[in-house]
Amino acid sequence: MPARRYVPVTAKFWITQAGALTWVAISVILSQPWLHDLSQVVGFLPALLIITFVAYAPGYLVAFLAVGLLLDRQPPFKVADPDLPVTILIAARNEAPNIGMTLRYIARQEYRGPIAVILVDNGSTDGTTDVARAAAEELKLDFVCLREERPGKNFALNAGLPEVKTPYFMTLDADTLLHPLAVKHIMARLLSSPPDVGAVAGHVLVRNSRENFWTRVQEWDYFVGIASIKRMQGLYQGTLVAQGAFSLYKTEAVRRAGGWLDAIGEDIVLTWKLLESGYRVYFEPTAVAFTTVPSTGRHFFRQRSRWARGMFEGIRTVYPWQQPTYLKKFLTGVDLVIPVIDFFYTLVWIPGLVLACFGKYYIVGPYTLLVLPLNVAMTLIMYNYQKKVFGRLDLRVRKNRLGLLAYVLVYQLIVSPVSVWGYIQELLQMRRVWR
Repeated sequence: MPARRYVPVTAKFWITQAGALTWVAISVILSQPWLHDLSQVVGFLPALLIITFVAYAPGYLVAFLAVGLLLDRQPPFKVADPDLPVTILIAARNEAPNIGMTLRYIARQEYRGPIAVILVDNGSTDGTTDVARAAAEELKLDFVCLREERPGKNFALNAGLPEVKTPYFMTLDADTLLHPLAVKHIMARLLSSPPDVGAVAGHVLVRNSRENFWTRVQEWDYFVGIASIKRMQGLYQGTLVAQGAFSLYKTEAVRRAGGWLDAIGEDIVLTWKLLESGYRVYFEPTAVAFTTVPSTGRHFFRQRSRWARGMFEGIRTVYPWQQPTYLKKFLTGVDLVIPVIDFFYTLVWIPGLVLACFGKYYIVGPYTLLVLPLNVAMTLIMYNYQKKVFGRLDLRVRKNRLGLLAYVLVYQLIVSPVSVWGYIQELLQMRRVWR
């Protein structure tokens, strides 16, 4: 079989841009009657602004994502079976019911190198430390337990960082379970990468997807939405969040960045600082971990508003135009547009949907459906890719039709207003709420 022709990342970027801009051009032409009709109601400039942020901009982003997914070809591992030592750093607060199982999955790793575990108990009152020590002793883990009383994940992680003695370390949430090949694959990706790759984000999926409606919907968000964005960002070597739930870092890179700042999105801020320092951040889809997601509306709202605040913190810490390369400038610059789209979606599109139910199609009408084919295409592309990943890991994609239907039809109606609330909280510097 002839070798597949290599296409440079920069060429893929401009091909993707051309595809996305072509879609926008087609959308602009087809939407002229909509622009004319809406202008009769609100005026030309407001109409143009509304259509730009409820149709053109979202369409561009989804097209950019879809074309990028088609172009992405994950390179094979150059170091397929690493054996270098690595440390797993866990910050835990009142995780007694979960920490034992998390440590058991660490002990089951199919990794040839030594794995050390550092647990930082962040002021727990439920005996987390005792449970962890008993489990670590039973499993014969190389285990150290510290205590940090100041509440906040950043304080706990910073307390553990000086104790890391290995050149590489991972962060792992106390309720997150690693696939047996997770450590092997994430280490293989970093060791197979250029020297300026400072972190690799793992592939986090939903552990408790069968619990209720909330977890079923989030299963599809993690499986399709979040994973596709990370794949696209990883293609352009600037994954914007090496999430604290499961990511691998070069120890020296994190120490040079000053560790984790006092932020509600401490992992986002750290990733942006690594990018600013000249490091690239990759994503490894075959390094899989399963995390517990919020199972109530209240906890879901708080989590997603925290994520929105964390994005603002990243922007405020390192402005997109301060990033060192045009790829990083573009990827981080997209986060300047996302809040605007969320505001228009919440304050314009959702009211327009209500009007459409009464026969008033000023905002929501046939032309707004132009984005749907792209969303469907992106979902199908990512679903087929994920099936291949699961096949390599001997995993099975669960049937979850109700969750998929809700994800496609109503999920954004929930997430955008919650994100807007998070932006407002950050702009007003309101009190932080983690749970």
